[in-house]
Amino acid sequence: MELSMSVYAVNYLCRELLRDHEFRAAMKADPAAALARYDLTAEEREALLAGDVAKLYRLGVNAFLMGYLPRFEVCGLTVPLYSERIRSAAGG
Repeated sequence: MELSMSVYAVNYLCRELLRDHEFRAAMKADPAAALARYDLTAEEREALLAGDVAKLYRLGVNAFLMGYLPRFEVCGLTVPLYSERIRSAAGG
């Protein structure tokens, strides 16, 4: 599977949730606006906004880094919901 630079952007923004408190607050307040600064495909943007971590995982996004999404409860994700969705993607 060939990874695109936008997958890198998804990985990067997941990491930024941990490091950048302003970005985290923006993701909680208006995720669509917060994601606008990232060079994402429409598919990645839609999956993020829907909290579809299974799709993101299949696209090549790192599951560990995506774990920051439910940790900070952004994109409608909670830890139990993330666990359920990522297990489905990993075949478990």
